[in-house]
Amino acid sequence: MYKRKLYLFGLLSTFILLIALASAAVSAHLTRTNLAQAQLAQSLLSEHQQLSSISYRLFKQLTDELIFGKNANQAKVRNKQQQIENSLNRIKSLELDQREALGVEATLGSVEDTGELETLIQSIVEEFRAIALSNDNTPLNQQERLQTLLEVTIDNQFREAINSAVNRQTGVVSRINASIETLNTSIVWFTISLGLITCPFILLGCYWLFNALYQPLTVIRTGTDAIASGNYHYRLPETLDGEFTDLVKALNSMIVRLQEHEDQADAHRKHLEFEVESRTRALKEANDKLTQLDTKRRQFMADVSHELRTPLTIIRGEAQVTLRQAAATNEIYKETLETILEQAVNLSKLVDDLLLLARAEMHEFTVDLVKSDLHGLLTQNMHLWQKLTKPRTFDLQWLANMNLNVLIDKDRILQVLTILIENAHKYSYADAPITLKVENVGSTIMVSVIDTGDGISSSDLQHVFERFVRLKRKGNGMGLGLSIARAIAEAHNGTLSAQSTLGKGSQFTLTLPLLDDQNTPSA
Repeated sequence: MYKRKLYLFGLLSTFILLIALASAAVSAHLTRTNLAQAQLAQSLLSEHQQLSSISYRLFKQLTDELIFGKNANQAKVRNKQQQIENSLNRIKSLELDQREALGVEATLGSVEDTGELETLIQSIVEEFRAIALSNDNTPLNQQERLQTLLEVTIDNQFREAINSAVNRQTGVVSRINASIETLNTSIVWFTISLGLITCPFILLGCYWLFNALYQPLTVIRTGTDAIASGNYHYRLPETLDGEFTDLVKALNSMIVRLQEHEDQADAHRKHLEFEVESRTRALKEANDKLTQLDTKRRQFMADVSHELRTPLTIIRGEAQVTLRQAAATNEIYKETLETILEQAVNLSKLVDDLLLLARAEMHEFTVDLVKSDLHGLLTQNMHLWQKLTKPRTFDLQWLANMNLNVLIDKDRILQVLTILIENAHKYSYADAPITLKVENVGSTIMVSVIDTGDGISSSDLQHVFERFVRLKRKGNGMGLGLSIARAIAEAHNGTLSAQSTLGKGSQFTLTLPLLDDQNTPSA
């Protein structure tokens, strides 16, 4: 099994790697220990050399005292004595560390000799003091005690003690350096040996695994290339190692399913193309019919409005002429003509409304825009709307800046507001108030007509601006008012929207752009 081969190769490789890592860790530890010992021995060597130098300078200064007087170098002598004491303390501390690291046998005599050296230095200093206090008038070069001190004690005993300590530390440094060199040589040869042993094994193992893996991968690669090219009749051989056999079976099963899905997709695609072509043809025909019907409808509305306007104008003119006659015997005719005149005016208004809507749909409806003070305009017409809504309460709520100017057709905007107020009066409760609210939002002014009536359902609300739509049979309207109001709002680059809640009332909002710095409508 290929998995077992991989496990075996991985275990052997891991074992060799652990040996190499353990060897490296041991070598690093030994090297670090040897380096620390070498540094300690080198520090001791330096301290002994420094002690020798300071001691000889001290002896020279004590000799100068004998020559030039008792108090010639007292400060310097005390300074040198303090330095010698400090140096000896450091030597003792380092030698104890060295003995702990190397053992008593490797450092035999070092600690003991340092004590003897300290005693020797103290005895030399005391001998100098004793000679200075002896008050011997014999010339210094003839004093036997001084000569013994200088030639025997200092030149022989002290020099030998210092040289012995220096030589001993030099030997320690040499032994440690030799140990480090030996260790480094061992590490190099061990590394070379380990590499010579493991490299061939690793190369052979990689070659073996590569050959064991290459053939199944080649077979699988051939199969996947066939699948990618759309050859769903190709089947992979199921004679490979166990791990690859399961994969090959899964790939063969996938090829079968892909073939089935491809056949189904091809059938669905052909059916979908047929359906899309049929639906497209039907939609095109329906769209052509709707376009023709809409064109005919618009033309019909324009023609009807044009044809009705001429006779209605004649009827209204004749009625006015008849009413100017002063004959008292014509009272019956007068009532008839008044009725005719009233109907003629209504028909004329209807024609005007139809013409307005037709022009709006054909983008031919224009308005006469004039810079206007909206607050003043609404205030001036409050009395008219109060009369329309009697006896209910009518309220104007101005929540915007009083000095806001808009570019509008005054008559058309008043027509829109009158339509909204009449609808609110017609479709709200008799004693419920009507509110006209004005507020400024960003670069627009919003004029809302708010009533408290039955409200409009959400399903009906989307149709309220369509022509000839009357949701409630109240009054004599033709269902054109809101359509006309929206057309006028859009001609001002504004909007007319509606919000309503059943049982609470409705709110119709006219939104108009404010003037910017150039006296043009804000975008």
